Amino acid sequence: MEDSFKHKGMRQQLVATVKDKGIKDEAVLKAIGNIPRHLFMDSGFIDHAYQDKAFPIAAGQTISQPYTVAFQTELLQVKKGSKILEIGTGSGYQAAVLVEMGAKVYTIERQQELFKITQKFLPKIGYRPKKQIFGDGYKGLPEEAPFDGIIVTAGAPFVPKPLLSQLKIGGRLVIPVGEDSQIMTLYERTSAQNFTKTEFGEFRFVPLLANKN
Repeated sequence: MEDSFKHKGMRQQLVATVKDKGIKDEAVLKAIGNIPRHLFMDSGFIDHAYQDKAFPIAAGQTISQPYTVAFQTELLQVKKGSKILEIGTGSGYQAAVLVEMGAKVYTIERQQELFKITQKFLPKIGYRPKKQIFGDGYKGLPEEAPFDGIIVTAGAPFVPKPLLSQLKIGGRLVIPVGEDSQIMTLYERTSAQNFTKTEFGEFRFVPLLANKN
């Protein structure tokens, strides 16, 4: 579980890359600079850890491209103490970014293999979400709602209504919507019934899985 000067130097280069691509939120950049991303990947692929690209992990999933993680996180407008629901724990890297920024993180994973790995791994390296749940992300987490922000880290063919309903007024849902490729979409809840929607261009994600049972 080593985090060497070399790793730290590579992280700062990654921060510079992400910044050059347009990420401005200093808290997001600081989190990416602090988190040892190489620990989230198989030890044989350390050289890939600080490149700005996605990489395969267990259960046919990927660890997201750092720029994508930064882009989604910036859209969430996370503050210390923000209550955030993450749909798709995956490698745990996005959850670690949110915890590093001081958010109270609730994270749901549909793949049991990944759930078991991250449930042990995240606390081991010092990142403790409020709750890690094995379940169906399409349903959200009604018992803990409402949330300041909800982030979906897989491609959703449509926007699940339960997620919209679990946002606080003033809350933000960041979700990639589409089948083969996705449009990054931000929903802001402006009242009990009303939402504004903003689209931010095309990204590619693994599909959001449903029907756990």
